[in-house]
Amino acid sequence: MPLPAGLSVSTVTPHVVYLHGFASSPASSKAGFVERRLAAHGVPFHCPDLNAPDFSTLTATRMIEQTESLIAGLPAGPVVLFGSSLGAFVALQVAERAPARTKQPITRLVLLAPALDFGRRPVGDLGAAGMARWRDTGWWELTHYASGEPARVHYELFRDAQRYDAFAARRAVPTLVLQGSRDDVVDPDRVARYAAARAHVTLIVLDDDHQLGASLERVWSESARFLGLS
Repeated sequence: MPLPAGLSVSTVTPHVVYLHGFASSPASSKAGFVERRLAAHGVPFHCPDLNAPDFSTLTATRMIEQTESLIAGLPAGPVVLFGSSLGAFVALQVAERAPARTKQPITRLVLLAPALDFGRRPVGDLGAAGMARWRDTGWWELTHYASGEPARVHYELFRDAQRYDAFAARRAVPTLVLQGSRDDVVDPDRVARYAAARAHVTLIVLDDDHQLGASLERVWSESARFLGLS
């Protein structure tokens, strides 16, 4: 997507919008890490609470629209979307839906362990039986990672996500993907196939699990290089 006349990623400080993962929050360790590193470069950081207003009624559409509303309220200039896991799925859809001409163009995506096929495969460790139970009862009972408290989410989250297909996205926004080779939530091979089929996507495979907690310094160094901050 082209920038407005006179702007370039290298000369204009972007706004970074960070989209946290499922059952996470803006207080996640990765979000805080990225925020601190960007602050050292004077880069504005925004991290909406995608649980709001109510985790139980969460849907992909609600997260997408919430992110679009935040971006529309930013000052003119380039926007970079960071997405973690389900947040990466949302970031891809926001970029795909973004108008061709806007004062807040989405110029880069950084996707951490992206849940590309959310809505098309069993979620987490639910398996076929767990997915059937979620569908039939309408609710999935789980522990919310951010609060450590019991929570539940309606099956509409999964049903609504089926409206979106990351593999069908056509907008070729330059994208950096950082994926753990030992991820047991997101299939690394699926992510590799996604990246291999798209010239605008750069994939970095890390010796880590889904959280990428042991690789945060590498996540930052690769992201900073990709964004022209190093």
